[in-house]
Amino acid sequence: NKERSTMKQFLKILILIAVIIFFTQSAFGYGPKGYEPSKHQKNHEGKSRGGKGHHGYGRPKGPPADIPAHIKERMSPDGKGINLNGSQIGVKGISIMAETPALKNVVSMALKSNKLGDEGIRIITQSSTFKHLEFLSLWDNEISPAGIKMLARGANFNSLKELNLMQNNLGDEGIVLLVDSSNLFHLTSLDLSANKIGDKGAIAIATSPYLSNLKKLDLFNNQITLKGLEAILKSKTLVSLKNIDFVKNNIDDESAAKLWESHMNSCRALKKSDHPNKKKLPLCGN
Repeated sequence: NKERSTMKQFLKILILIAVIIFFTQSAFGYGPKGYEPSKHQKNHEGKSRGGKGHHGYGRPKGPPADIPAHIKERMSPDGKGINLNGSQIGVKGISIMAETPALKNVVSMALKSNKLGDEGIRIITQSSTFKHLEFLSLWDNEISPAGIKMLARGANFNSLKELNLMQNNLGDEGIVLLVDSSNLFHLTSLDLSANKIGDKGAIAIATSPYLSNLKKLDLFNNQITLKGLEAILKSKTLVSLKNIDFVKNNIDDESAAKLWESHMNSCRALKKSDHPNKKKLPLCGN
């Protein structure tokens, strides 16, 4: 009983730490040299708030009055990065971006909360302006499985290294479409938080043949049960996975702890094995 109580307390601390880390991270971890999305964003947030403190009193609502000027202001000097988080530029704004010559070499786009929807994804997919994309955040843009289908098939997305789709409307249907795409082959970080993903979506992730280079997977705040988590831990394709966030899913602490201990035992057994063709497992530090 004492051991079980200690384990529960330990798990609660781990969950708290994971939540803190999750909410202090930027839209995505890194971008092209000389361009830091989080730093770029802070500079412009400071300007838009008019020095009235971190609550943002007086912050303008809706899209900018002069969208082309706003786009230019938010670009990095070399045109390889742009941070439009919270700008609400909508379909009109992404259409303007698609026709902006200065963005022809853009590799990193932070587009959180811009009301792009599926039509915005279609524009990004079809414009040659975005053919060099490697880092893309589409957090909170009302994207449905129809939009994900376009993203999965679009040639502009075949060099992606980091993709943030947090807080959209993907569900299991969208995840199945997404992970069945060779566009994900170079992906090292994938954020699917708050997308109403269940076990069907988790199993699709676990069995995708295109995620062998994925190192970080964020599934915070979904509807995955122990069955989905087990599929991911036993995946034969997620062999590079080093970091996963499963906080706020349909898994109780005790069951998760037992499954994790079993997985760690499997990892230890693999490390001791000297078989030349020994298999690899996710989160084992292969």
